[in-house]
Amino acid sequence: MVARILDGKSLAADLRAEIAAAVADLRAATGRAPGLAVVLVGDDPASRSYVTAKEKACAAAGIHSREIHLPASADKAEVLAAVRALNADDAIDGILVQLPLPDAAVEREVLEAIDPAKDVDGFHPTNVGRLVQGLPAFVPCTPAGVLEILRRAGTALAGASVVVVGRSAIVGRPLSILLSQKGVDATVTLCHTRTRDLARFTRAADVVVVAAGRPNVLTADMVKPGAVVIDVGVNRVPDAAKAAGYRLVGDVDFAGVAERAAALTPVPGGVGPMTIAMLLKNTLEAARCRKDARA
Repeated sequence: MVARILDGKSLAADLRAEIAAAVADLRAATGRAPGLAVVLVGDDPASRSYVTAKEKACAAAGIHSREIHLPASADKAEVLAAVRALNADDAIDGILVQLPLPDAAVEREVLEAIDPAKDVDGFHPTNVGRLVQGLPAFVPCTPAGVLEILRRAGTALAGASVVVVGRSAIVGRPLSILLSQKGVDATVTLCHTRTRDLARFTRAADVVVVAAGRPNVLTADMVKPGAVVIDVGVNRVPDAAKAAGYRLVGDVDFAGVAERAAALTPVPGGVGPMTIAMLLKNTLEAARCRKDARA
């Protein structure tokens, strides 16, 4: 068996085309495009790369984007002031604070300062709580992207056994809630670093989603033949043959698992493109909700 590669770039391109059409309709109805503001603190190269990719995606979809760039020396009060100004800005429908911040200790307070109606990253406690209760909410973009990939790939989730490896507040936990909600109806097992005999769970799963943050967490012998595997991890592995001195790999042993799985996402080019597409979708939805609230 050779796994079908779930091309996140292609799937995300389809979704982004749908979003661009909906943005054009909304602009025609309201006279303005949805607006997304990104707050970038410092000059971390990875963060800069992510922000640039998001800005390009916004431009392609017809979404207005604005970058608020603060120096790494900016204190909590300056970052909070930037967020509060965006909360009050009627041209901005969505606010994203690029993480990590230089001072990780202030991240929670900064995220909680975002207006929940503009929290397109889905990290505010209000949106997290609504997600847990099964109410309409902004969902974190990576878990939403994973679910979108599974749906667009035609994966049967109702009644399926799904193992999520990783319990972060950004991916693992919200994804486990999404998958178990009515309408999706998967039976979900959430595994983590303290799970005893991880392979016992993954070998029994119809779908395995790995978001552990280290290479080769899932190897071929840990996968049931015919399973669907979603690799969320992005890890830098030294590689002297590359100009950058490293290559990107996921959390899954791609070559080995591809021989047993029915379908598998690559890294890069799998979940990442869909994550950005879901950010655009959340921004569009925020603009629609604010339009309805003003009507």
